[in-house]
Amino acid sequence: MGQVTVGEEVQLPAGYGDEEVRRGLGQMAATMVGSPILQVAAQIRALQEAGEPVVDMTVGDFAPSEFPIPDRLREALHRAIDAGENNYPPAAGLRELREAIRFHLARTQGLEVPLESILVVGGARPGIFAVYTLLTDPGDVVVYPVPSWNNPNYEHVCRLRARVIRTGPENAFQPTAEDLRRHCRDARLVVLNSPQNPSGGVFRKDEVEAIGRFLLEENRRRSDRGERPLFLLLDQIYRSLVFPGSEHWSPVQLVPECAPWVIHIDGISKCCAATGLRVGWMVGPPALVQKGLALSTHMGSWAPRPAQVATAEFLRDAAAWDDWETQMVTRVQVRLQALYEGLDSLRREGLPVEAIAPQGAIYCSARFAIQGRRTAEGRILESSEDVRSWLLERARFAVLPFSAFGVAADDEDGWFRVSVGASSVAAIREAIPRLHGALASLE
Repeated sequence: MGQVTVGEEVQLPAGYGDEEVRRGLGQMAATMVGSPILQVAAQIRALQEAGEPVVDMTVGDFAPSEFPIPDRLREALHRAIDAGENNYPPAAGLRELREAIRFHLARTQGLEVPLESILVVGGARPGIFAVYTLLTDPGDVVVYPVPSWNNPNYEHVCRLRARVIRTGPENAFQPTAEDLRRHCRDARLVVLNSPQNPSGGVFRKDEVEAIGRFLLEENRRRSDRGERPLFLLLDQIYRSLVFPGSEHWSPVQLVPECAPWVIHIDGISKCCAATGLRVGWMVGPPALVQKGLALSTHMGSWAPRPAQVATAEFLRDAAAWDDWETQMVTRVQVRLQALYEGLDSLRREGLPVEAIAPQGAIYCSARFAIQGRRTAEGRILESSEDVRSWLLERARFAVLPFSAFGVAADDEDGWFRVSVGASSVAAIREAIPRLHGALASLE
């Protein structure tokens, strides 16, 4: 690059420094891959911009037109901004929010924890990443089920060894306590999510209790042998989105003695359709939470101050919260039920599709058993990616295969995540005939 004088414009070409960056990347970064979900989103966006009637059932987010945030939260957010609450919050989170979270935990889950057990973070992800970072060293074993959200990527970034539990539709793609017992003998961390992303599956109460008892027994065994403990990271960000017939439980509620080894992740992202406000929290043993606090001071992973002020106000208003939660569950459930009934109607007609009745979160697990089938154009659908792209092209039905959530190619059997966060009931119902036509056209 030639010499320039002050005030002269410097134009940097597209892709400048690419080769130097490639040569300079560390091993982890060189092998890291981006989210396959975002690649699919670009495809969908192009079709929508062309005016195609795509029903986007890929996103783990909410369309504000379908799921606005609570009025009480929005009004409190405006008041906080107008009051000048726009500078750095304390690294642990505003005390009034931590107190409100403490109140909320006791009221909704019967868990009374010390204030030092609560760390406010910018959504669920920083808390999950902090737990991975704080409790594991490169080469340690982490256990998680597949399908599951993002664990393969955390495993890669932290340079861990994964021992995955392959789950199935009989348990709504949730592992059992016996699965953990078989896989966790030398693990440092086990990661669970209920209600689950991507399946929507919710643990049964008796299974949660069995998991708590396993955690207690395993750590007593390790203590007797002088071994490092096994911790459980429970992502319960969808905790309040549970439908009749299912309940959400934490092992700590049912086996309180396991509390020293359990870390909860929660927040307002899903229950309030407020993913962009970035308010989440980590709740666990105070000594670990304080390490999380120290880490957050280096990452700057705190939630925005006005959003913290507004969330504290909303959590404290128990009546407003409960009213909103009822509305939110109803809005999600009516969409999931319309989706499930539509898919099940296709199954009853003999088409190669099945679905699991909705249990929780904003997802339905659906199986399109069409790998190996031939399309009208003569194309063989050989993989889940082929099925995904064909459903988008032929039926304008956008879904994500479980291969996007850690399921290996050899284990793929046609299961997909179908999300209703960005869809209206009308759009879902309009998509079913298109899907019918596409599936019926296969040879």
